[in-house]
Amino acid sequence: MGLAAALQFLTRVPIRLRREPDLNRTVAWFPVAGALIGAAVGGVAAGLWQVTPPLVAGAAAVAVGLLITGAFHEDGLGDVADAFGGGWTVERRLEILKDSRHGTYGVAAIATSIVLRMVTLGSLPGPAAMFATAVAAHTVGRVAAVGLAATMRLATHAGLGADYGRSTTPLRAIVGGTAGLAVTVLAAGWWVGPLAAAALVAALGVGLLARAKIGGISGDVLGATEQVAECLAMIVCAALAMRHGVWWAP
Repeated sequence: MGLAAALQFLTRVPIRLRREPDLNRTVAWFPVAGALIGAAVGGVAAGLWQVTPPLVAGAAAVAVGLLITGAFHEDGLGDVADAFGGGWTVERRLEILKDSRHGTYGVAAIATSIVLRMVTLGSLPGPAAMFATAVAAHTVGRVAAVGLAATMRLATHAGLGADYGRSTTPLRAIVGGTAGLAVTVLAAGWWVGPLAAAALVAALGVGLLARAKIGGISGDVLGATEQVAECLAMIVCAALAMRHGVWWAP
């Protein structure tokens, strides 16, 4: 139930549940749900690598990820970029966060995230590295968001983030984070150390910026955290893959 509810919340996959999901129990499953999303993205990348140029494989895989998630986290990143870049007061920033339209900052941030992930995934040396990176990056991104939700107070009028943040206790964050890092170990081996550091940097960076700009976190801030952590994780994997292969690859 918990994993199915997490996938229903984070993706556009049509999942029917017998009863209304309990967000309290769902949050801890977010990193594992991220791993499954990453496995789908990585599977597409690894498969297309066999028959297309690597950059084409990377671009198509990221596009599949966008279709699966409905650009859920990208939307949060765009809203945060618009609010923090274009709002001059706390009130104005919160107002922009509630606006579903994206401005210049938002479009630029979303485009940068998508292009960076396409290029990074497409630059990896082989299908094994592509698959491991996609799984690890999508998992680490959700670990960072869950960790931030459990440790930073909510901004005023946080919207969706209010329910999400109140449901994410430190214990649930530890459970979800541990499960996510365990999956990352299976996918990427000892790379988990640098990847965990990337998640920490993303959560701290976005969290501190959000506290300075709006006084705390919101659902959009958590989406932006996932995106920043995912991008950093892919960059870390690309740097490591230049010198070290994936542990399970021949």
